[in-house]
Formats: sequence, C-alpha cells, structure tokens
Amino acid sequence: MKIAIGADHAGYLLKEALRAELAAQGHEVADFGTNSPASTDYPDYGRAVAQAVAAGEAERGILVCSTGVGISIAANKVKGIRAALAYNADEVALTRLHNNANVLALGARYVKEKQALEWIRIFLTTEFQGGRHQRRVDKLEKPGSPAE
Repeated sequence: MKIAIGADHAGYLLKEALRAELAAQGHEVADFGTNSPASTDYPDYGRAVAQAVAAGEAERGILVCSTGVGISIAANKVKGIRAALAYNADEVALTRLHNNANVLALGARYVKEKQALEWIRIFLTTEFQGGRHQRRVDKLEKPGSPAE
C-alpha cells in the first residue's frame, strides 16, 4: 500500500520509527517531513499529507504531532479527507468501519511506537462497512445539508 506520512517536530522521532517499519513491511512510504526535531508548524505537514491522499497519490495517510489534534484539524481542511485522531485500538477500527477514515493522526505524547504500529496495522487492514455508514460519510462531503 502507498502511505503518505508526515509530522511536525514533536512527532518527528515517532514518524521516523513508523516510516522505517512500514517500509520494512513492504509499504511504499512517501515522507512529507519534517526531517529533524527543529521547531516547525504542524499545519504544513497535515496539509501536505492530506493533499497527497486526496489527490490519490497515496491510499492512506499517517500524521503525528504532539497531541494529534492540531495536525488532524489541518488535514481535515482538505476536501475529501477524513482524518481521525484515536486513542485506542477500538477507536482506530471504528474510524475505518464507520467513518471510512483515510488519514490517521497520532499524538506522540500519548502513544508508544509498538502501540502506534498496532493501531496502524488496524487502520490499514480494516475495511469500511458501507451500508448505513455510507449515507453518513456522504453527508460529510456536503456541508450544510439538512439532516434526515
């Protein structure tokens, strides 16, 4: 699978470990930076990864910042992106099953490498359920549509 990955300075070390492991597993990983622990701005990396996924240049995206919150907000500004921040394996599975999330955001302060790799495995292998969930996902693409 082709995966876009990015992080700000707070997520740099975790991103590097995740990138290396995903590549070792045979995934094609496009690294959108940052490339050092020097202070950077998370919106730059959230947007870059989201744009790659939205354009079809990557099938999924992985983002890392300190909490995962800011970088997921940045990614969700890109049309067609459903970036999800999760704090446990069940949430990761549900973001795929019910929301068809295409970007996973992680908080480097709160997730260890082994745990992050397990969550990414779930994120990459869980299929969207569709059905009633498709109707809901479709509404995300049409902001302001009236509720049924």
